[in-house]
Amino acid sequence: MADKPKKRALKTYIWDTWDKPPEERRFLFKLDACLLTYAALSYFSKYLDQQNVTNAYVSGMQEDLGLHGNELNYITTAWTCGYVIGQIPSNMLITRIRPSLWIPLMEVIWSVLTMTLAASKNFSTLVAIRFFVGLAESTFYPSIQYVIGSWYKPEELGKRACIFHTASALGPMFSGFLQAGAYDGLNGRFGLAGWRWLFIIDGIITVPIAILGFLIMPDLPSNTPPSMFYTQAQLELAQRRMEEIGRKPPAPFTRKKIIGFFQTWHLYLLTLLYILFNNGGNPASSMIFWLKSFNTPEKTVYTVAQINTYPIPMYAVQVVTTLTWAWWSDAVKARWPPMVLAGLWNMVNCIVLAATPLYTHIARRWVFYYFTIVTGGLSGLILAWANELTGHDSEKRAFVVGCCNTFAYVVQTWLPIVLFPQVEQPRVFKGNVATAGINFAMVCTALTVLFLSRRDERRAAKKQGFGGEATSSDIMLEGDENADPTKVKTQESDLVVEIEELRA
Repeated sequence: MADKPKKRALKTYIWDTWDKPPEERRFLFKLDACLLTYAALSYFSKYLDQQNVTNAYVSGMQEDLGLHGNELNYITTAWTCGYVIGQIPSNMLITRIRPSLWIPLMEVIWSVLTMTLAASKNFSTLVAIRFFVGLAESTFYPSIQYVIGSWYKPEELGKRACIFHTASALGPMFSGFLQAGAYDGLNGRFGLAGWRWLFIIDGIITVPIAILGFLIMPDLPSNTPPSMFYTQAQLELAQRRMEEIGRKPPAPFTRKKIIGFFQTWHLYLLTLLYILFNNGGNPASSMIFWLKSFNTPEKTVYTVAQINTYPIPMYAVQVVTTLTWAWWSDAVKARWPPMVLAGLWNMVNCIVLAATPLYTHIARRWVFYYFTIVTGGLSGLILAWANELTGHDSEKRAFVVGCCNTFAYVVQTWLPIVLFPQVEQPRVFKGNVATAGINFAMVCTALTVLFLSRRDERRAAKKQGFGGEATSSDIMLEGDENADPTKVKTQESDLVVEIEELRA
């Protein structure tokens, strides 16, 4: 009789490397230190910049450049257009160009362009530069998620994908303090207004981060050369780890492969899932308008500083829930449970905000606003799921991850304007009801992805006739006619032996 599967020690639920062999533990420690440190610092600087555009606008940019009407929206839209255009091409290039060169190089370009914003003299210049800032930034997030998905196993991936994503919450938390410091301490220095210093500081912060990326960021297990960080033995270990879970290295592009991207459900449902997630937290934007609405010409309840700082704790909620979802998902080795809980939780938030009066039970409404971005940390888990479900084809994996983020931003460009117009703030009844529906649709989509992924496994198992157990090759080949079965024969043989032992 074969030995029973080894139970996981409690400490491995806290951190997944603590029960691994010493050499693998040392390797993962170095990989985490290099990849996650660079990813988190870089992502922090990107979100700092996104928030600082609005801060600059209300801190003198509007008056200095004579901006009016919806021109701030156009500036934001220009960035979004560049960001959307660049993501998919960049993610396909990353399968051919070393990530350790491509991503930091684009970050240097991003830094220069961001500092150039400080020299803007008019609206047209701002729009043009912001477009190219978005184009340079488009290389980062989906590419980093693809790289992370190339190194880690399922019980490790969710935590890593979410840890660096928490930087997206820390950026807005620090932006207000940076704006205040730049305006109070640097306004007028060397003849530059405080809002111009915001962009210069952003660029200066990011240059050393980009240099750090050139030094410490790994490529993929298949093309990272031995260095002071990774020995040849450790890189071979990394390759074996990915072989064990069927995650393939880059392969040549073929017409059949590219057509195959569009012939399975992965592209459509995973992209839809990410779009719904990305547009499920918009009620968070209403809190600042709600606080401001308490002020009347006769009475001021909240100061400008309070209106800008009181919503900040919602980002702390996002950090806590992000890490909670990540640890939970890796512990149970399933991506869908946090999506269902967070989606239903946020659906209730939106229903309460829509159904209750604005100015009664103030404390209750305050709490529900803080919980409007409990879904914010699902980004890493959805992309981790995409990495796992398409891991048998590196190019398809890069394409699906790129499409998720790209089309989410395409929808985000216009949907909040329709559902949350400024003239309807802070009531936005229509927006809150619609967002409740979006969160419910996200839950349904996650469950559909779960159903189809399990269906594919069952079909593969039935096809192989192993009494409900599937070989690794068939699970990977199910729904993907472009996969090469000869490349997984070794894994299949090992699994056959394992199954026969269990039968015994």
